[in-house]
Amino acid sequence: MFPETRWTLVLASRQGGEARRAALETLLGAYWRPLYLFARRKGLAPEAAEDAVQGFFLKLLELDFPERLDPARGRLRSYLLTGLTRHLVTLHERDTAQKRGGDARLLSIDVLSAERDLPGAPDAAVAAFEREWALVTMERALARLRQEYTDGRRQGPAEPFLAFFGLDEAPSYADAAARAGITVPQFKAALHRARGRYRALLREEVAGTLGRDAGPDEEIAALLRALEP
Repeated sequence: MFPETRWTLVLASRQGGEARRAALETLLGAYWRPLYLFARRKGLAPEAAEDAVQGFFLKLLELDFPERLDPARGRLRSYLLTGLTRHLVTLHERDTAQKRGGDARLLSIDVLSAERDLPGAPDAAVAAFEREWALVTMERALARLRQEYTDGRRQGPAEPFLAFFGLDEAPSYADAAARAGITVPQFKAALHRARGRYRALLREEVAGTLGRDAGPDEEIAALLRALEP
């Protein structure tokens, strides 16, 4: 089955009620880390940044956010970044969020993990958002590739192959092949196929955040630029 794209979730959220909330929880769950790092690089303390992001998500839930978005136009990440920027402009004090929604939380946010990643994020807020967006998008594609090993669509154990898809130094082909229980030539051939599949999955993830008539090539180029040192 073709996976739910970010835009199909926006459309699903227009149904209202619990379907709206569930769709927005899934949609925004994929974007809270980039938005949180953006808020931190804007100078907000961790607690204030979490409140700002949660408040922004609640505001989207309360307003007609899904109806304003047109899958035929624009990039979803641009909508969200612009929306949070405007939210921060109007959010003068933390008790503004408290008055609006009390201690309500739309998502369970792992602030500690985001804080651990903050030192590696660019100093500029937009660059921090875009780098985290790129990493999250790649993680989603990699999770789908891992699932294909888990459910048997791809042969062999996942970890020896997935070790070549991270930002850390990869093991030697000999070590990886030994872990996979195959020869080095067999491993290289299987890894080549896995890389091709990963590129296709990444392309699907990126395409799912774009308008219907937009191609993903420019967005993939932006993703790669965001990861440059």
